[in-house]
Amino acid sequence: MYNFSYFKERDKQKLLDFMEEYPFAFVTGSFLNGVQVATQIPLLFEERNGELIVQGHIMRNTDHHKAFVENSHALAVFTGPHCYVSATWYDYPHIGSTWNYMSVHISGQVTFMSDDELVAFMRKLTLKFEKGNTESVTIFDNLPETFLAKMMPAIVGFEIKADNIDNVFKLSQNRDKKSYMNIIAHLNQQGEQSRIIAEEMEKRITELFPEGLEWDSAKFDS
Repeated sequence: MYNFSYFKERDKQKLLDFMEEYPFAFVTGSFLNGVQVATQIPLLFEERNGELIVQGHIMRNTDHHKAFVENSHALAVFTGPHCYVSATWYDYPHIGSTWNYMSVHISGQVTFMSDDELVAFMRKLTLKFEKGNTESVTIFDNLPETFLAKMMPAIVGFEIKADNIDNVFKLSQNRDKKSYMNIIAHLNQQGEQSRIIAEEMEKRITELFPEGLEWDSAKFDS
């Protein structure tokens, strides 16, 4: 975690919106002997009794399932667009280049769903990604019983109660105004991910550079 205060998003709703927009996350854990496991899966989340709960499912009897049975500590990492930022775009270019990106980290304890909870989750998951289309043949309620009888025992649903929510929204907040605006201009000439980063940077211009106040980049790390 790139833990600098000026690379943090303070608005919790923006973090939730980010997780909603980029649900395909890394879920990591480890066996008690330290051997690590990781998988990428779509995750849903909900707030329950004031707590954030992340939900997903994995294949049963695989390394990540066995690790979470043995050691319930887990980390889910939601990642979004990222892009290279060349130091040649800075007002003072004689320093290292960098990478801009956004990431939300959720850590907590894994608990496994009951069979009924897994069914309810799979209904919610399939309907969400089929955009609410109840006529889709691939939502849970429209799948053949023979398929469900074979597949449901092979998966396990889980939840992670978010004991900690952290994030990095590294968007050149440590650069002076001239460099910041130049970075945006260059990113808008790049590919889709770079343009999304540029758009996120544009949203922060007023906050970072109030009228009449110049940004002092000397007080920040690069």
